[in-house]
Order: sequence, then structure tokens, then C-alpha cells
Amino acid sequence: MKTARFDVLSPDEVKRIDRASMQVLAEVGLKVDYAPAQDLFRQAGADVDTSSGIVRIPEDLVRRTVSQAPSEFALYGPDPEFRLPIGADNVCFAGLGTPTHIIDADTGERRQTTLDDMVRHIQLIDGCEHIHNSQMDVWPNDIPMTTIHSEAIWAWAHHSRKPFGMGCFGYIPTWDMMRMMAIAVGGKEELRQRPRFLAICSVGSTLQMLQMQIEGLLICADYGQPLAMSPEAIAGATAPATLAGLLVQENAAILAHVALAQIFRPGTPVLYGTVSTIANMRLGTVALGSVETGLITAASAQMARHYGLPCRGVGATTEAKSEDVQAGFERATTLLQAVLAGVHFITCGGTLDSTMLESDPLLLLDDELCGAALRVARGITVDEETLALDAIREVVHSGAGNYLAERHTLRHFRDEHFIPQLVAREPYDAWVQAGSHSALDRGRDRVHEILAQHQPRQMEAAVEKELEEFRQMVADRPLDEFYLGELEDRQNYEAL
Repeated sequence: MKTARFDVLSPDEVKRIDRASMQVLAEVGLKVDYAPAQDLFRQAGADVDTSSGIVRIPEDLVRRTVSQAPSEFALYGPDPEFRLPIGADNVCFAGLGTPTHIIDADTGERRQTTLDDMVRHIQLIDGCEHIHNSQMDVWPNDIPMTTIHSEAIWAWAHHSRKPFGMGCFGYIPTWDMMRMMAIAVGGKEELRQRPRFLAICSVGSTLQMLQMQIEGLLICADYGQPLAMSPEAIAGATAPATLAGLLVQENAAILAHVALAQIFRPGTPVLYGTVSTIANMRLGTVALGSVETGLITAASAQMARHYGLPCRGVGATTEAKSEDVQAGFERATTLLQAVLAGVHFITCGGTLDSTMLESDPLLLLDDELCGAALRVARGITVDEETLALDAIREVVHSGAGNYLAERHTLRHFRDEHFIPQLVAREPYDAWVQAGSHSALDRGRDRVHEILAQHQPRQMEAAVEKELEEFRQMVADRPLDEFYLGELEDRQNYEAL
């Protein structure tokens, strides 16, 4: 049978969190300091206090709008032949975070990230077997902040066959990204029909809608790109210290954002997301590698199922500052909880230090860890063929003494056994004779192998020209114009 789902809440507890969340939305409300979002809520039937910015959303409005979101959808690569289903029983993996530093794969030194690191990371994701999406996992320090988003989309269009993702970065940057995506794939309607972009909409704690995130939410919804509504509530700091209290606050905030997306464009694909964790109460910092992160993620998956929504969560998170034993056990703990809980889209790959530090060899090891986790989730198939009675008879009667040469073994071992490529399984003497390479050493070798084999995508000359012209336009845009785009009187959601 398939491995039993990891549930941390009873059905009654799920309902209690649901009821408490509806009470919070209807009675407490959330702060929305963005007039276009206030107007959308008001027109849909919510109570909006303009002076305080508090929006209270009645339960019937929440349930009606949330029910309009699809229970599953698909993401595509630049070439629509690459299709990644999201929802149902599918589990897929992505990179994680926006690291500003990296452990150099050649020197082992920690240093600031660069544009070259970002491009190489996209190429490495392209070469992974199980990790199918980059969430702008490397944040370059050597280019202007106002061009990071456009350089990322340009790099994706040239170096990836898989979907891409970034955050909701405000009106101008999100519009830039959608236009560049549309240019790369053949137009806005093609992008709507086959989404290539997964947007992370950061949900403010405590119970806030952030203008920059809502601007991005509305633009991505207009272009039909999936949105992961993702709080990073911190128990004991920006959320109640109790995990149940955190889940109530998180659930209310997620549902409000899902409701807004559906009010604006019914049927917008969304994910019920979470990056929530606990505080390190000794220092007041985040403990994303804590075992409680996995519990919150598992509970969030149950809440997502309650509303019929696909779920995004984190896994393979760690507070470790180097590629050490702590990094290994923390990432395995959080990843397995997410996989077994049935999270559909798990952001996980290659980070340390609460996702602020990248390691390319670790990314490749995480790719292998994802494969192992999927094997655990698949469980054990028991049927006439797998019970192997004929093979047992044959080996016993023939006196062979083992199953190595049996046809039954040849038919099944590749599917039944997870066979890692980077983990040492050979005897000690053979391992020493081959150079005593650790898993991390093999990860480094795999990094160089993927980069050496990578071939950039070839685009039609007209598409290449248009994409490059748009990229240059962003680079030449005055800083004042970049910020003026965040003024409401400069925004036009009817002309996206």
C-alpha cells in the first residue's frame, strides 16, 4: 500500500481551526492599506473601514470565493511539452528562498552571490531529476536592485526547460516579469492557457495585506499565473506561541488572499502556502530548521485539503551554517514531514542558514534526498507479482542461494529500490581506493558535470530581439520611474 498520510490534526481539530479563522476574518479582520484591494473587497460584500484600513470578511464571502479556486492545475516550461501537474497525489519540488550569500563550490568560502551564480543555479535546476522549479533561489548582489527581476526572467528563458517563480515584487517589477514571460512563450493568452510562472505572495503577519504583494497578486492573477499565498508567521514573535494559534492566524490570512484573487479573477490558480515556523526564543530569531516547521507544514496541508486547494510548503530547511550533520538531519526531518503530509509543491533545495545561504553541491544532494523521500511515500506494493512466490520456489529448488540473476530481480529492482548516485554505498576499501570521496565531494563533481553539459535554449530571432529590447528598457529605466509606478494613480489594472 501507499505509505499512510502523516496527519497531525484530527478531523475535529481541522474544523475548530476553520471556525476560529472564520471568526477572526469576520470580527477582527485584517489591515489592508491599499485602496484598490479595499474597493474589490467592498464591492464583493466585505465591511471596509477606510479610516483604519481594516477589512472584515463575512464567512459566506470567504467560502464562496475560495470554492472558485481550482483544486489542481499544471505548470509548464518555456516549451509547453514540459508539464508539471500540481495537486491530486502529485508531489513536486523547487528551490527555496532568496540567498544573498553562497558557499563557493570551488573554494568552500562563503561570499556574496552574483548574477553568474543566479544563472548557474537555474542551469543546475534544469539538470536536476526531482527538483523542477527555481524560485529565484539566488539573489545577485552585483547588479542594480531594479533589474534583478528582468535578469532572472531573461536567464530563465535562455537556460531552463522548466517552470520558474519569483515573489510578488510590486506593480512595475511584476508587470515587467509578466510581459517578458509572455514575449518568451508567444503572448499573454498562451501564458494564461499554459502558466509558466509560480508567484510567491508573501502574507504579512500579523493579519496584514502588504501593498507590494497585492499589486503583484493582481497582476499575476490577470495573467493567469498561479499564486502561492504564503505567510511566514513565527510562533512566539509574529504569531501566537501555540501552534494551534499560529494556524488560526495563518489560515485566516491565507483565505483572505485567496478570496481577493478570486474576487479579481475567478478561477485564478492558487496554492495554500506556508513558510511558518517558530521563533528561537533565546535570541528572537527564526528557527526554520526546527521540527515544528514540519508540524506546521503538515497541519497546513490538512487545512488546504479541507478547502480543496493544492498546498505549498517548505522542506529541507535548516539553521546550519555549513554543509554538516546538522544540515543533514534538519533537512531530512522537515522534508519527510512535508512529503508524507501530502504537500504538493515543496520548496526545499540547496539552502542553509534559514534559506539565506546557498550551496550548489547541497542542491544536488537535496535532489537525491527528494527522490528518497518520494520512495518512502510510495510505500510497498503487495500483489501476486511482488509477493514473488515463483521466484522463491525457483531459488530454493535450484539451490542458487541468491536472487541476483533471477528474472524477477531484473524486472523489479529498478522500480523497487531507490538507487542514489551521490551517496557512498560501496565497501570501505573500495571507497578508499576510489579516492575517499564524500557525498558532498560527489555533489561538487555533479555540479561541474551539469554545468559543462548545459546547452542554452535557442529562440527565434524575433523573440530574442524583443526580449532583449525589453530587458534593456528595464535597465535604462530611471529610478524615479520605478518608484512612481507604486503610486495608485499611476496604476491601471484594466490595461495589463
